[in-house]
Amino acid sequence: MSHAIRIHRTGGPEVLSWEEVDVPPPAAGEATVRHAAVGLNFIDTYHRTGLYPLPLPSGIGLEGAGVVDAVGDGVTEVTVGDRVAYAGGPVGAYAEVRNLPAHRLLRLPEGIGFNTAAAMMLQGLTAAYLLRRTYRVQAGDAVLIHAAAGGVGLIACQWAKALGATVIGTVGSAAKGDLAKAHGCDYVINYSTENFTQRVREITGGEGVAVVYDGVGKDVFMGSLDSLRTLGMLVTYGNASGPVPPFDPLLLAQKGSLFVTRPTLAHYTAKRTDLEALGSELFEIVGSGKVRIEVNQSYPLAAAAQAHRDLEARKTTGSTILLP
Repeated sequence: MSHAIRIHRTGGPEVLSWEEVDVPPPAAGEATVRHAAVGLNFIDTYHRTGLYPLPLPSGIGLEGAGVVDAVGDGVTEVTVGDRVAYAGGPVGAYAEVRNLPAHRLLRLPEGIGFNTAAAMMLQGLTAAYLLRRTYRVQAGDAVLIHAAAGGVGLIACQWAKALGATVIGTVGSAAKGDLAKAHGCDYVINYSTENFTQRVREITGGEGVAVVYDGVGKDVFMGSLDSLRTLGMLVTYGNASGPVPPFDPLLLAQKGSLFVTRPTLAHYTAKRTDLEALGSELFEIVGSGKVRIEVNQSYPLAAAAQAHRDLEARKTTGSTILLP
């Protein structure tokens, strides 16, 4: 009998229950994956608390890596024995073994281990679509990355630097500033003590940046618009400080014919071909060593509740994985 973390009600970490579960043979189009490592993400706490509701009872978790144990009828994407990884759902990654739609699985290159893969898929694929699809960063671009010391931020800063961009990052503390500098930031702005819009203008000689990547939301929205060059793009992909309030589109014309978009990973990877292309770019940049994935914590999968406590208490840095 296999085991998994299940939730039967929403609430604190104590609602995470380690249970025996029955994993049936894979249905048509599915593959059975035996996890070697599972990724921990802040969105998991939103599912646990009910902020992002799930039909209960439910599994939890959105990314993992392991080996294909079996495949159902009609599966062509993977074969038994393949090393694979995935991100973005369906939920249920906190499990020793699970069935998944085979078209969501990506084969892992030999040079990328399970722990690294489980830690990087959700944040790495997010950075991939942001930098390579939503606004395609070019050598010579100046870019602004909010929350530069966060999970997506650390990957995006390194990647943008490898593409030849001038990377400006915002952080909330001196320690996070040091971390961002060590991961590709040419300039770090502590927005708790500095006006980031003013500093961006100073750094860029008054021109502004080509693109702002923003996972923060409400608190930095207007300042981000004011940091853009003419015809610049604001990519708002998260709302850690709250959702952006309504605004008059005429504002975009007044500030330089700006672009604003609110993308999601799900839309950028809905087609198998797009998922494979982004995955290939992610694996290549990580395999080259130009982007480092730092797994700074690991917990037994059965101790997921403690991992959630530490994550919510901001006791973790870098990436965290759960080991079955």
